[in-house]
Amino acid sequence: MAVSINRSWATSTLIAASIASLMGVTGCAKKTEQQGTTKQETTTLNIGFQKYGILPIVKAKGELEKTLAAQGVQVKWVEFPAGPQLLEGLNVGSVVLGEAGEAPPIFAQAANPNLIYVANQPPAPSAEALIVQKDSPIQSVQDLKGKRIALNKGSNVHYLLLKLLEENNLTLNDIQPVYLPPSDARAAFEKGAVDAWVIWDPFLAAAEHQIHARVIANGEHLVNNHQFYLSDRQFAESHPQVLNTVVATLNQTTDWVKAHPDDAAKLLEKPTALEFDILKTSISRMGFGVQPISEKVAKEQQYVADAFFAQKLIPKQLVIQDALLKNEVK
Repeated sequence: MAVSINRSWATSTLIAASIASLMGVTGCAKKTEQQGTTKQETTTLNIGFQKYGILPIVKAKGELEKTLAAQGVQVKWVEFPAGPQLLEGLNVGSVVLGEAGEAPPIFAQAANPNLIYVANQPPAPSAEALIVQKDSPIQSVQDLKGKRIALNKGSNVHYLLLKLLEENNLTLNDIQPVYLPPSDARAAFEKGAVDAWVIWDPFLAAAEHQIHARVIANGEHLVNNHQFYLSDRQFAESHPQVLNTVVATLNQTTDWVKAHPDDAAKLLEKPTALEFDILKTSISRMGFGVQPISEKVAKEQQYVADAFFAQKLIPKQLVIQDALLKNEVK
C-alpha cells in the first residue's frame, strides 16, 4: 500500500512544473517484518516541505516524529522548491499532505479532483505587498498606470494585484505585468527593469531589509493570504488519526512560534540562508493557529478561484466545496 505527505515556501512556476527528480520517492509504505511468529507493521509517512514556513520548524523540532511513532508511523521529509511542485507531488502520489498559499491549490484542484483542503492558518494579509525602490517617484497605486510591475503569474500576489487595481478603478490593461519568479523579479527590480514588484514573505522582508524597498500597499483589508494544508482524499479518509495528529502538531507549533519568534527565526536561518532580522520581520506577519476549513474560509477561497477563472488562468470554473472533506478533520 502506498501513502505520503508535504509543504511550500514560494510559488515560482505553475502546476506543469516537473518533479521528475522526486518520482523515485515513495509516499507511505507499510513494511511487515517476520520475527519468529510476531509480525510488526511499520508505516513510513513522507512529508513534503519548503525552506520557509511552519513545516520546516516542525521538522527541526522533531516532536511530530515522536508522536507518530507511538502510532506506528515513521516520518520521512521530502523538500520541494515551491508550492506548485509540492502539489504536483501530491497529484502523482509521491506525497499526501502539504502546505501552500491561496493560489497553488486552485491550479492543483483544476488538475486533480482528489486534492482536498484539510486546514488553514489565519489570514496574513500584511505578509504580501506591492513595493517600489526607496527613491521611486511612485507614491500610490494610481501612479502605477502604464508602469511595469513584476509578479509571479498565478500566485497569491497575482490575486493581490488584481484586488489592488480593482480598488483603484484600474485593470491589468492599465499596467504592464512582467511575469517572473521571485529570484528573477528581485534582479529586475534592483536593476530598475521594472517599476514595482508584488511579492510575499520572506522575499518581501528581505527586500525591505536589504535594499530598503518601500511598501505602496499590502493585502490589509483586501485579501486574506491564507496558508492551506492539503491532502489526498483517499489518504485523508483512510488515515484520519494520522492527519489529526499532524494538524494538532501544526497548531501547537504556530503557538510556539508566536511565543518564541527569536527561537523560530534561528531555526530557519540555516535552511533559508536569510538573516535573523529578516526572518523575525517575516515571522511577525504570519497567521498563527491551524484550524479546520470553515464555510467562511471556503467561500473566501472561492473568490480567488473565480478571479483566476475570469482571467482565464484556469481552464474551468471550480467549486471549492468539491475539495472539502464531508467529515472534516478535527
